[in-house]
Amino acid sequence: MSQPPARRTVLRGAALVGAAGFGVAACSGGDSGEASATPAEPVALGAAAEVPVGGAKLYRESRLLVSQPEKGRYKCFSAKCTHAGCVLDKIERNQGNCPCHGSRFDVTTGKVIQGPASKPLPEVPVKAEGGKLVAG
Repeated sequence: MSQPPARRTVLRGAALVGAAGFGVAACSGGDSGEASATPAEPVALGAAAEVPVGGAKLYRESRLLVSQPEKGRYKCFSAKCTHAGCVLDKIERNQGNCPCHGSRFDVTTGKVIQGPASKPLPEVPVKAEGGKLVAG
């Protein structure tokens, strides 16, 4: 007859299974980045001149990105990926990159360029006031 496993071994195994299950659940939630996309209060982002014409700037701390498709016209989007809610980490070739699962978004429209995300980034109101950008 074999010995039953030690209590510590059983608990360690249960913790590993629980952690693995949580990781799968967190990833498989799918298209969850839309909640709370618009700031509850206006957010001062800084100088409008920091956003290049034809380009975009990522404001990770505010979870927003702002593009300037043409001079003086600004578009703002949530920088939370609509797949699992991770914050975009960089902009390359006018595409916002999600570091968690590789989704990519067009920074001028918010549309998905590459999944697993299937929904576009939610648009957030933005305006330039006195040379400064204010979102929300």
